[in-house]
Amino acid sequence: MKEIAECKRLLQEGSIEEVKKKIQDLLIRKEGPADELYYLLGNAYRKQQNWQMAINNYSEAISINPESPAREARSMLLDILNFYHKDLYNP
Repeated sequence: MKEIAECKRLLQEGSIEEVKKKIQDLLIRKEGPADELYYLLGNAYRKQQNWQMAINNYSEAISINPESPAREARSMLLDILNFYHKDLYNP
């Protein structure tokens, strides 16, 4: 789909706000595979370090399609956020 390819390109270029607006517009119009759009939206929020919104969008993509790449992305993000290194807290 042409719009998804455009969103991926903008995301790689770092045009995060533009990507978010475009994806949200596509979701409202119900154009394109919703699971992939939520996955891309999660990636946009992840690039902004908005972890909660990234996880929420990944979870939405997973609820639509359990085999979505959002499953792996959410798992990796949760692993990073749950990382605990006792030596860093006890110098």
